[in-house]
Amino acid sequence: MSGRKRARTVVVTGASAGVGRAIAREFARHGWNVGLIARGEAGLHGAMADVARAGGTPLAFAVDVADADQVAEAADAVAAFFGGIDVWINNAMVTVYAPVRETRPDEFAHVTAVTYLGQVHGTLAALKHMLPRDAGTIVHVGSALAYRSIPLQASYCAAKAAVRGFVDSLRSELIHDGSRVRLTMVQLPAVNTPQFDWARSRLPRALQPVPPIYQPEAIARHVYRAAQDAPRELWIGAATWKAILGNVLVPGLIDRYLARHVYRGEMTQMKAAARPDNLYEPVDTDPGARGRFDARAAGRVAAADPRWLKLGLAAALGAVAGATLFATEAQGRAEERRRLAGRDR
Repeated sequence: MSGRKRARTVVVTGASAGVGRAIAREFARHGWNVGLIARGEAGLHGAMADVARAGGTPLAFAVDVADADQVAEAADAVAAFFGGIDVWINNAMVTVYAPVRETRPDEFAHVTAVTYLGQVHGTLAALKHMLPRDAGTIVHVGSALAYRSIPLQASYCAAKAAVRGFVDSLRSELIHDGSRVRLTMVQLPAVNTPQFDWARSRLPRALQPVPPIYQPEAIARHVYRAAQDAPRELWIGAATWKAILGNVLVPGLIDRYLARHVYRGEMTQMKAAARPDNLYEPVDTDPGARGRFDARAAGRVAAADPRWLKLGLAAALGAVAGATLFATEAQGRAEERRRLAGRDR
């Protein structure tokens, strides 16, 4: 027994539904111990059953990631129970759908506390256990919106951008210290999750993800891969690549495109109905990983390390610049020949 190698352990925040639920199942499918952190107890019970059915060993905690002490205590309990933490997935989020002028200061503060500070709290809790072992991987679940904000979700977009800034600072510090703890951030496209039925909204029609839409299981497979390979970032879906690179190249054009089209893209044709939301308290049900957009969601999605996308973009821009320079020089030589010919006459 003493020589037996322990199973690897992952902790997933926001594990009761949506992408977090699918990630928990994906790790369980590979035989991992899975620590589950979320606020809703019904969803946590369902996630525990999913993990057990998939072949993993679950341990669940009803915790609000906005509370740093609760997150730290849960991390300590997972590490003590399973003998350590190998991977930590920061995934928990909340959002508010409303124009900035209609979003209250306390709503901005709470989205920030969960979606940004929740990732800070999770990272601090994970580092406490990973740094002494000089091993472990922390995965930050981000979004294309971490680079390219869209209208009607300013609080969420700002929080995801803040996560990216935090991760970049920490990465430099870990490099400075010679640490082998790894960081990776996965930037997501639109996903078919239950959040569109419980996010706080002041919009006149029912919410939807901005197409194209992907199933959470397709995302979870790439998150599992990122936890193994730890690329600096992993961009999932062509829409993510286009949004990020487009914002680098033509941000003003993207501003105007979003102003014209994305208001409509974030809403269905159905009138919004009164319903509970999960901003301050969980909607304590067990919807599973998927939302109501199965018919429109793809089960597979491509992902790319942005180093190669940026290299390709740089090569394309270099080729354009080279061709432009060549044409300019050729035009200059032709004009010089004409000028000399005219002088000889």
